[in-house]
Amino acid sequence: MELNKKSKIFLAGHNGMVGSSILNLFKKKNYSNIYTRDRKNLDLLDQKKTIRYLKKIKPKYVIIAAGKVGGILANNNFKADFIYQNLMIQNNIIHASFLVGVKKLIFLGSSCIYPKYSKQPIKEEYLLSGKLEPTNDAYAIAKIAGIKMCEAYNKQHNLNYICLMPTNLYGPNDNYDLKTSHFYPALISKIYKAKKNNKKDLIIWGNGKPKRELMYVDDLASACEFFLKKKTKHTLINIGSGEEKSIIEYANLIMKKLNIKLKIKFDKSKPNGTIRKLLNTKLAKSYGWHSKVNLDKGFDLTFKDFKNRSISKLGI
Repeated sequence: MELNKKSKIFLAGHNGMVGSSILNLFKKKNYSNIYTRDRKNLDLLDQKKTIRYLKKIKPKYVIIAAGKVGGILANNNFKADFIYQNLMIQNNIIHASFLVGVKKLIFLGSSCIYPKYSKQPIKEEYLLSGKLEPTNDAYAIAKIAGIKMCEAYNKQHNLNYICLMPTNLYGPNDNYDLKTSHFYPALISKIYKAKKNNKKDLIIWGNGKPKRELMYVDDLASACEFFLKKKTKHTLINIGSGEEKSIIEYANLIMKKLNIKLKIKFDKSKPNGTIRKLLNTKLAKSYGWHSKVNLDKGFDLTFKDFKNRSISKLGI
């Protein structure tokens, strides 16, 4: 049976930025059998509880948006948490999905799975062709294990479990905490706080030259729906926008949007991370998927959410 509006879908991680975007899209499109569970109601680190729950609801489709995520500081300081929690969550869900006869599964990863010095744009075939970025290698290894698990289950059990590897994401329901967030929400938070507190300087980690591709989170949600419907020959598929700028350029873009001019200073005691990450998305496009939300529109939607949700928490 093909995916339809009454298909049973289990969405793991519906409270996060990615999961909430997927849930909103599916509700907007009138999918009526979406199953979700908060952490307090289902501990995905517990294999027995995960299997028991999936046996109870018997979904035909599963999306894994659950996992421990964070920026360069969090990844570097909490490596044990990142590798353990992500391995356990994905292993439990993938295996439980197999046991209950899930028809199609989407495992969401990250572009950090690719080697630090990959050729650009990065093709799926570059996986495991070189050394990883050391600051987030624990998280990357967990995600790579998830890809290999899907490949193994597909081969041994004739399944269609696929791995969508998105580029750097941003959007509503993001994390703006400077200690744990990714670079783009951190920049938004830093620049807004500087404006409100009449600061004159903006401190950027490293030298500000690394380039990053950004994609609005709703584009990943649309990719999830698109590929749930597709029978694919490939297990690993890159999902990106093709929009790429340096950290300095993103900072200047945000300052222009917020009508503020700060002097950029560099904290070179902090790491740069990977020098450039731009995904080659020819494979996704060959199936018919394309991103739609440009950076300008995406920022406006993101900043609206930032003002509504995060400013009071930031004490501004």
